[in-house]
Amino acid sequence: MSIPNSIDIIKKLISFDTTSRESNLQLIAYIQDYLDGLGIQSTLVHNHESTKANLYATVGDPKKSGIMLSGHTDVVPVDGQDWDTDPFSLTNKGDKFYGRGTADMKSFIGITLALLPEFLKRGLNTPLHLAFSYDEEIGCLGVRRLIEKIQSLPVKPSMCIVGEPTSMQVITGHKGKRSYRAHVHGFEAHSSLATEGVNAIEFAARLIDRLREIAERIRLVGPHDYLYDISHTTVHTGVISGGTQLNIVPKDCVFEFEFRYISDEDPQALEDEIRNYTSDKLLPLMQTINPETGVTIQLINDMPGLDMDVDHEVVTFVKALAGRNDHAKVAFGTEAGLFKERAGIPTVVCGPGSIDQAHKPNEFITLDQIKLGEKFLKRLMDSVCVD
Repeated sequence: MSIPNSIDIIKKLISFDTTSRESNLQLIAYIQDYLDGLGIQSTLVHNHESTKANLYATVGDPKKSGIMLSGHTDVVPVDGQDWDTDPFSLTNKGDKFYGRGTADMKSFIGITLALLPEFLKRGLNTPLHLAFSYDEEIGCLGVRRLIEKIQSLPVKPSMCIVGEPTSMQVITGHKGKRSYRAHVHGFEAHSSLATEGVNAIEFAARLIDRLREIAERIRLVGPHDYLYDISHTTVHTGVISGGTQLNIVPKDCVFEFEFRYISDEDPQALEDEIRNYTSDKLLPLMQTINPETGVTIQLINDMPGLDMDVDHEVVTFVKALAGRNDHAKVAFGTEAGLFKERAGIPTVVCGPGSIDQAHKPNEFITLDQIKLGEKFLKRLMDSVCVD
């Protein structure tokens, strides 16, 4: 079994524990040193606390617009997962390579870095731009600061490939996501005097049930996009807490909910519907009992979706690199929507590994997927290099 050249770099990247709660600076320093050794200058864009950083670099003429290869450096936790191997040590068993981030998505970064010397040796007519981010796994937070940097550059990339695990299928769309935190402020009373209180949990339940009704309506009447496995927008309540003990009418209840929406759905209209229901239906009932009660709904994350025209140049180009003609849409979010919507860069998602392995114990990537990733970048090399 021949081992691809990129394995050594993938192994090194896996060895850094870049769980989103941790710093990624050691991994970024490793990449920056590697690029320095190739004569490639890079720029770091830190978070406010300077504990994490994005990395941006151009390989080739910085005065030309080129192709951006994007990946996130953070991974999800392994806490409570039953691993058979050390998750932060690349382990080879047969045709599989195990480790946290092998599929999602350090292998794509490793393959990219491993092939850079060959890109440089052949010379580039069209430059490559490398964009490696932090905190993708907790809401695509880090890349937003990187996009601000890209927007300030005199020349920005003409297209972007986000190397999330798609088994090398070209992904032209993914759902957007808006997540919210709702805080119902009730009025506390002894449970024997329940009608004198405003039960925050009960009013929260009414609002949650309204969300459920909206979800059911969308499921039945759409809009639908049948390129998705789940063809419609989904509405989901995932976290709730409230009350202190049974004999006290609860004063507070907090819950979190989200919309994962297709491009034909207006998320602002959904948000407005919830806010209008709260102000028109719930608040009058609550404030009749006590005028100091209320409901606050806070938007805590807004991640735009991706929807590329299948006839767009970037789609056609990346299909040729992948050696396949099909395309699809996925429910999971990526940084691609932000690059397209916030930076104005046409973007698709295509990378080695399967999303079915991501976030799970014993995460792995197959040897075949690594080799396909290398073939993909070598076709890119044929397209952008001098010889």
